[in-house]
Amino acid sequence: MQPTKNNGALAVSLVVVILFLIGAVIFGLWAFNSRQDYKNNTDKKINVAVAAAKAQTQAADAKTFAQESENPLKTYTGPEAFGTLIVKYPKTWSAYVSEDDSGSTPIDAYFQPDYVPNITGTSISIALRVQVLQQAYSDVVSQYTNNSQQGSVTITPYSLPKVPGVTGVRIDGQIFPNVQGSLIVLPLRNETLQIWTESQQYEADFNNTILPNFSFSP
Repeated sequence: MQPTKNNGALAVSLVVVILFLIGAVIFGLWAFNSRQDYKNNTDKKINVAVAAAKAQTQAADAKTFAQESENPLKTYTGPEAFGTLIVKYPKTWSAYVSEDDSGSTPIDAYFQPDYVPNITGTSISIALRVQVLQQAYSDVVSQYTNNSQQGSVTITPYSLPKVPGVTGVRIDGQIFPNVQGSLIVLPLRNETLQIWTESQQYEADFNNTILPNFSFSP
């Protein structure tokens, strides 16, 4: 029996369908594998990016810590109303600061190696003292004039390296009864700024660290 034209067309159609299905399966497998490969590579890229960001953050933190560790100074910043004093002192020192805008001494600060001792009635020489006084500059300086004439102190003009536009005086010798040291007296607006050390033991710190880094807003 001879095959009909219909049977031939059907066979061709069947072959086309089978080839189409095979192609679809192959394409599906390729697409799935490509997707899995993309997903795996994306996960790897994300993990690499996260690790890099973490390492960068850790490096930045380590750098900041190292810089802070290498910085030998700590900083006290005073109230803006009283000149925004900036006192930089050795990081091994401690500070006690009294701020009282209603008193005769709006700022009264003590800085001492290790710890600040009892400031009431102590006989210990303090490494660094800083005061803002509600007194006129000329009145404060005049208190030392007689001492200069008697030779117990020397008085010379002085300006802080970071505030060269303000000139006051430096007083060396017996700056207070039973206290040998160095005292800086500067005009601060309508008040007076005093910076001093109460012992020659701390003169090097006073001259080489405290004064070169001290600043305020006139």
